[in-house]
Amino acid sequence: MKNMTKMMMAATLAVGTFAAGCQTIPNVTAPVTQPVTSDILQTYNWQLVDAKRTNGDKVSQLFFNPAKPLTLRFFKDNSSNRVSFINTCNNMGAEYSVVNGNVQIKNGISTLMACPEPQASFDTATLATVQGKYSLNKNANNTPVLTIKNDSQVAYFKAIAK
Repeated sequence: MKNMTKMMMAATLAVGTFAAGCQTIPNVTAPVTQPVTSDILQTYNWQLVDAKRTNGDKVSQLFFNPAKPLTLRFFKDNSSNRVSFINTCNNMGAEYSVVNGNVQIKNGISTLMACPEPQASFDTATLATVQGKYSLNKNANNTPVLTIKNDSQVAYFKAIAK
């Protein structure tokens, strides 16, 4: 009887191992990094979906009104590349260039309305968020994601069709 039990246990183990080897493993892929170019930036509007400080805290100033998230709109204006910061209290924008895959924001302009809180903090946080190292990846749904990382925070923007 002991031998029969041992044989049954061994057979069960063999079948279980065989079945486990035949299971399909989900296709897990790492995010696909792509070069940052003016063309890809201008193809979409970029809507903020998350922003965290280096200590892990959410940059709450950027999320006071979920119905109006910070959105970046890159475009060509005559011969210069420009970016507008949408949903800010003041009308804000800047020139930008892409040099060796790095986005450089310069010559920012803004109206000078005296915005009340929390809109004033939103505008200030916007300017801090758009400065940094830009990178592009695609998420699991193959949607482009723009990441901007600097010494104090990291922000993620999803691509929105224009």
